[in-house]
Amino acid sequence: MRKVVTGMGFWFRTSVVSVFTAGIALAGACAFAQGEAPVLKGDAVHGKAISYTCLGCHGVDGYRNAYPNYSVPKLVGQHPEYLIAALQEYKGDQRSHLTMHSQASELSDQDMADIAAYFSGTVLQPGPVPTNAPPPPAAVAVCAACHGATGISVIANYPILAGQHADYLKREIAEYKTGGRKNPIMAGMSATIKDSDVDALADYFSKMQPALGTLNRPISILSAGR
Repeated sequence: MRKVVTGMGFWFRTSVVSVFTAGIALAGACAFAQGEAPVLKGDAVHGKAISYTCLGCHGVDGYRNAYPNYSVPKLVGQHPEYLIAALQEYKGDQRSHLTMHSQASELSDQDMADIAAYFSGTVLQPGPVPTNAPPPPAAVAVCAACHGATGISVIANYPILAGQHADYLKREIAEYKTGGRKNPIMAGMSATIKDSDVDALADYFSKMQPALGTLNRPISILSAGR
């Protein structure tokens, strides 16, 4: 017996399915263009032991980058392969963030894999569109091909967006637009997103479930009361 799907999920599906289906080919092309080097197997136990400086920002729920001011990204549930790639880009010159560059510069490839394994935990899996989700903006079709219709990508090198801080997502888009992050694929894709659509796009993905989370560090004199 065929199941009849109604409600918002059906409306969302029919609004982006043609773009999403066509985007599968784009995602494949993106993955081929970016290349996927062999990834080291991470040791979460060692990652926990060496991640004390990471927890200073990424281990406090709601913590914000001082200047410019925006929420520090959630990492729990993220693809470890993406976290490794991000650390490598901070270590190089593909991402402009002085603190992250300094931190990543001290890490070996194995250290990065271990930290990624610790922070990512259990990677999120795609689920249905939440019933309380806002109407999907048209621009979501631009992102769905690689990041998934609900912000959970099935390609490990592409970050999961579901539940990420909205202001951080807006910051990411802005940096790809202006060259603060150097990625030819994202530069081209972000250029197609109108500035007027960025807020709605970030708000939409930030409300998706299941969602990324924060790995809370142990209570200390610095984290007490946060």
